[in-house]
Amino acid sequence: MPKSFLGHQVTVRQGAYLPHWTLAGATYAVCFRLADSLPRSVVADWRRERAALLAEARDSEGRLTPAVQERLRELFSTRVEAFLDAGQGCCELRQPEIAQRVIDALRHFHDIRYRLAAWCVMPNHVHVVVEPLGGHALSAILKSWKGFCGKEANRLLGRQGDFWQAEYYDHLIRDEAEFVHAVRYVLENPAKVRLVDWPWVWVSDEARARVAKWQA
Repeated sequence: MPKSFLGHQVTVRQGAYLPHWTLAGATYAVCFRLADSLPRSVVADWRRERAALLAEARDSEGRLTPAVQERLRELFSTRVEAFLDAGQGCCELRQPEIAQRVIDALRHFHDIRYRLAAWCVMPNHVHVVVEPLGGHALSAILKSWKGFCGKEANRLLGRQGDFWQAEYYDHLIRDEAEFVHAVRYVLENPAKVRLVDWPWVWVSDEARARVAKWQA
């Protein structure tokens, strides 16, 4: 459904778990996760809380208000990220060969289909701050990353089946403060969970300069 944001048209696409806000020329903070990174009980509890909030929070025309959509995102990200940072699942992204496949996928169309500001490959999830370019949809970019990495990882592991969870989290970055917060979150995530000298983290020169300017 189209909405207005800073004078531009925003499209809201309903995902499996939460709405996705998309805006041409925008930058997003994205997180996608391994298939075994979340216990089923966590997903079930979140779905129950989400259903209760949705049942009470629609406006007179049955639409979600922006405030409610933000609350849904907070509820999802806070619950999920606590479990991700606890190292749930087999954490195959700790393996250098598999982490490198993810990095190769992220870099492949950098400055062609999208522009990367920062990324971090954690043991069971990946954070990216990314700006889609030239009409390329964020959903298509994520599908490409996950499709390539999933096939390569399963080949290296000698297995079949889902490597990634189907759904991903994304947040439309609305101003410079949110951009700085997103980049810092990505860069600081390894230290937050005591991963010392973690090698799979990167920030562009431009993003680093923007963070430094904001903090000055």
